[in-house]
Amino acid sequence: MPKNIFTRRHSRPLTRNHKIAIGVGTFGAAAVAISAIPAGAQTTTTTEAAPAAKVAYSEKQIKDVHAGVTDQLAGASEKVKAIEAKKQAAAKAKAAAEAKKQAAAKAKAAKKAAQERAAKESASRSAERASVKKAAVKSYPDNLDGWIRESLAIMKKHGIPGSYDGIKRNILRESSGNPNAINNWDINAQNGIPSKGLLQVIPPTFEAYHVPGTPKNIWDPVANITAACNYAADRYGSMDNVNSAY
Repeated sequence: MPKNIFTRRHSRPLTRNHKIAIGVGTFGAAAVAISAIPAGAQTTTTTEAAPAAKVAYSEKQIKDVHAGVTDQLAGASEKVKAIEAKKQAAAKAKAAAEAKKQAAAKAKAAKKAAQERAAKESASRSAERASVKKAAVKSYPDNLDGWIRESLAIMKKHGIPGSYDGIKRNILRESSGNPNAINNWDINAQNGIPSKGLLQVIPPTFEAYHVPGTPKNIWDPVANITAACNYAADRYGSMDNVNSAY
C-alpha cells in the first residue's frame, strides 16, 4: 500500500459553538438541495427523525436571567416590606387614636370631678357663712333675761343641764340680779377669796369651771352664770337642784 503522503494531525475537539455552526451549515445545504428538485419530481422520505438540535446559552444570557429573577425577588420583598410597614403604621395610628380618646375621657372625668368638688366646697362655704351670719345676727339684750338666755345657749352647746327658772331663782337669791355683787363677810371673804357676780362664784371655782366661748372675767354676767351652772351640774346634777348656798 502506498504511504499516505499527508501527515496526520491531531484534530482539535469541536466546541459547542462549532457544532451549532456545522448544524446550521448542513441545514442550509439541505435546503438548497431541496429547492433544486424539479417540480413534480418525487422525493424520497425516510421515517428516521432528525436529531434534535441542542440550544446553546451563553454565560451572559444566564447572568441576565439570574439578574432578572433576583430583581423580581427583590421587588417582591420590597412590596412585602412596604405592606408590613403600612400595617404597622395603621396599627400605631389606631393605638394613638385610642390613647388620645382615653386621655380625653380621663380629662373629662377629672374636670367633672373637679367641678363637683368645687360645687360641694362652695355649698359648704355658703352654709358655713350662713351659719356664722345667723350666729352673728343672734343677739341678746343686756339685762338679766338676756344674760340667762345667752348662757343657756352656750350651755346647750356644751351639754350642761339647767333651766331658765332654776338659774333665775338662784340668781335672785344670791345677788338679787346685780352682776357686781360681792360677799365680803362670809368664810370665803375671810380666806381672801370672796364670792362675786350674779351667782356668787369664788375665783378658784370660776377658773376651774370656766366654759369656752365666754370671757375669762368673773364679773361678766354670762361667763359667771355659765361657770356656776357648770360647777352645779358637776356637784349637784344641775343648777335646778340648788336651793340654798352652794
